[in-house]
Amino acid sequence: MAEQSVLPYGSWPTPITSKVVVAKAVGLGEVRVDGDEVVWSESRPAEGGRTALVRRDAQGAVTELLAPGQNARTAVHEYGGAAWWVRDGVVWFALWDDQRLYRRDPGTEVAEPLTPEPATPRGDRYADGDVSPDGQRIVCVREHHPPNGRGAIDVVNELVLLEAHRPSTPEVAVSGPDFVSSPRWSRDGRRLCWVEWDHPNMPWDGTRLKVRDLDSGEEMQVAGGPAESVSEPRWGPDGSLYFISDRTGWWNLYRRPAEGEVQPVIELADGEIGVPQWVFGTSRYALLPGGLIVFAYGRDGIDRLALKLADGTVNDLDAPFSLVRAVRGLGERSAVVIASTPTTEASVTRVELGEGGTVEATETLRPARALKPLGVGVELISTPEPLDFPSAGGRTSHALLYRPRNPSYAGPGDERPPLYVAVHGGPTAAVRPELDLETQYWTSRGFMVVQVNYGGSTGYGRAYRDLLRGAWGIIDVEDCIAAASWLAGQGEVDSGRVTIAGGSAGGFTTLAALARSDTPFAAGADYFGVADLEALATDTHKFESRYLDGLIGPYPQDRDRYRELSPIEHVEEFSRPLIVLQGLEDQIVPPNQATMIVEALERKHVPVAYLAFEGEQHGFRQEANVRRALDSELSFYSQVLGFDLPAEEAIEPVAITRG
Repeated sequence: MAEQSVLPYGSWPTPITSKVVVAKAVGLGEVRVDGDEVVWSESRPAEGGRTALVRRDAQGAVTELLAPGQNARTAVHEYGGAAWWVRDGVVWFALWDDQRLYRRDPGTEVAEPLTPEPATPRGDRYADGDVSPDGQRIVCVREHHPPNGRGAIDVVNELVLLEAHRPSTPEVAVSGPDFVSSPRWSRDGRRLCWVEWDHPNMPWDGTRLKVRDLDSGEEMQVAGGPAESVSEPRWGPDGSLYFISDRTGWWNLYRRPAEGEVQPVIELADGEIGVPQWVFGTSRYALLPGGLIVFAYGRDGIDRLALKLADGTVNDLDAPFSLVRAVRGLGERSAVVIASTPTTEASVTRVELGEGGTVEATETLRPARALKPLGVGVELISTPEPLDFPSAGGRTSHALLYRPRNPSYAGPGDERPPLYVAVHGGPTAAVRPELDLETQYWTSRGFMVVQVNYGGSTGYGRAYRDLLRGAWGIIDVEDCIAAASWLAGQGEVDSGRVTIAGGSAGGFTTLAALARSDTPFAAGADYFGVADLEALATDTHKFESRYLDGLIGPYPQDRDRYRELSPIEHVEEFSRPLIVLQGLEDQIVPPNQATMIVEALERKHVPVAYLAFEGEQHGFRQEANVRRALDSELSFYSQVLGFDLPAEEAIEPVAITRG
């Protein structure tokens, strides 16, 4: 082993530069099976962040399904998901530019619009469609933004029916609930199911699973309610309806037979199959012939792939995956997954199942990005360690820990590494272990990274998820502080060089943690975070317009609490440097949230840097902007924590206003 050079932590040269982070990067989103062919979506930063669709046939030939520049992405709920679906070689997709629904037949170059041009540009948005068994109709979600609407209050979400093969005027099938999702035809075409919910609930709080008999028009509620979260309905071959529910406190799998009561199918006492419905089209299980069910579940922050046999036995499959984003059935005894490991990015993989619930073979259909040609070997990769740590009130909270790792460098013997506390968004979400080169960007430079699954995160059961109800800005902040304090107390990190960073809700937690006179953080990075809760309550999109009711309390009744918990109301407590990064087309956390905190800190003479990005929404997709944001954050820390940047990277220094 080559001798290591000694350099201060944070200043280590690394091949994992921002250029490498985005080089040939592709985000794999969703996968569908069409006969013996597999179709998946790719988000491509090098193409302006557009979502392309790729088909792989049974012989392994790969073709693009969209014309150059076409972007299959929906703005329903702003977060989107399930913007496309396939049947018999035909692809239907929502085009990002105008949000209309299009159809493209195999062998053709032109996609035909199926839905009318709305009165307001991008005023009708479509998602989460399903083609009827006879192939003649589509049922899907439509989100209608009326002309001269008053924002979220006038937006209408409903299920509509339309012709599958020619332009038509959509016919409203379900209207009334505040939100609808997951419309699915029964296999005989005689019934339709869907999930619905109303304000102030979010889909992880309480939803209703409904079924309509299309012959009689009769409807029934199969499962769900104000305190039961139901998702991912699937029709079985015998007419049973499968779905995920958290009725026992964990998101697990159930079925309602054509005649009879709901029955448990898979109930894990300390694991969850379901995930929060931030986007449409989640797929955590697949029904295979012969009563087999292949599914993903999370336990202790790590995903596993498993198989339920016809006799009820559940076996973990011998697969290396630590994060499974999608599961689809293929043929008699195979599944297709989008999955990743701690040392590989996401790939599309076919898993062939043997007798007795074993993995007979795997085949990579769409490989992960090859890192060796980019100069990134496995010796540079820091792998996650699940971490349980004590927090306020006697709670035990959770995190993933990544240690500094670079075989060419070591820190001085008496120095401890700086700590980067990463706060996930949502806040009803979680971090999961997978290779993420943005994390390795920090660890390969000598930072220790802790990704905190604070109280309110998913994957640890409903009781843990509900810890944040009425306590956003409190529980999450306490847990982030506790993680940093525990690691410093163990002698793992330099307590004087602890940073905190997060995006969206994670940006709010970052600001709330810095808005304390006793904060342990030396600096922070706020990516499109919330500074003023009251402003957000009155100026955001429909999907989240009542989210804060559960996290804080109803508005305006609890207006004083909104102000009490808003970082902007505690500017006098700010003393630590902050960098703020914001997309100027963000409809979820509007740009004024960024400018108000920046201007307030400038008036107080707190060191602050601000970068605004044209053409970016909630999260950065364009290659140049991803690079600039990452390098600017590093430049910011080098200035405020006092370490040198590797000269060979020629990183443009970020300007810091010091008042």
